[in-house]
Amino acid sequence: MTSMKTDRLLLRPITPEDKQNIYKGLSHPEVIKFYGVSFHSLEATEEQMIWYRELEENETGRWWAICSADGRTFYGAGGFNNLSKAHKKAEIGFWLLPEFWAKGLMQEAFPLICSYGFDTLGLNRIEAFVETENSNCKKAIEKLNFKHEGTMRNCEIKDNKFLSIAIYSKLKND
Repeated sequence: MTSMKTDRLLLRPITPEDKQNIYKGLSHPEVIKFYGVSFHSLEATEEQMIWYRELEENETGRWWAICSADGRTFYGAGGFNNLSKAHKKAEIGFWLLPEFWAKGLMQEAFPLICSYGFDTLGLNRIEAFVETENSNCKKAIEKLNFKHEGTMRNCEIKDNKFLSIAIYSKLKND
């Protein structure tokens, strides 16, 4: 899988050496507040590492480690899952460690990921599913020209409460 770069960022394949940073993110209360996956131990995080590998092997998605341009600082991860070659679409996902929030990293990384999806994977549609309570993510994704298509009301249960999911999309010709 290809690495991608901007002036500030390096998006590179996730490696086993990223496990500690992925655990740091996916066990952090502020990250998992609006994220569907969380881990309570470094050992349990191996499940996520396997998931990243299987996406690649099964061609059902691609995820990248999002790092500083020199590769020394790990910011988070982003990529595609639920990739459907038949329907030329995939779901985009993203998370950052809280100390790197509100620094424009999502605005810089998302276009790279989307371009990879459209140009390399041949996608026509990229979907984003955002918990309705996650107003920061909704604002950020709207700035990236994703269109709000609607809301699935009370469609999932998390912490014994129903939650609603806002559906966004970006088409290749948008």
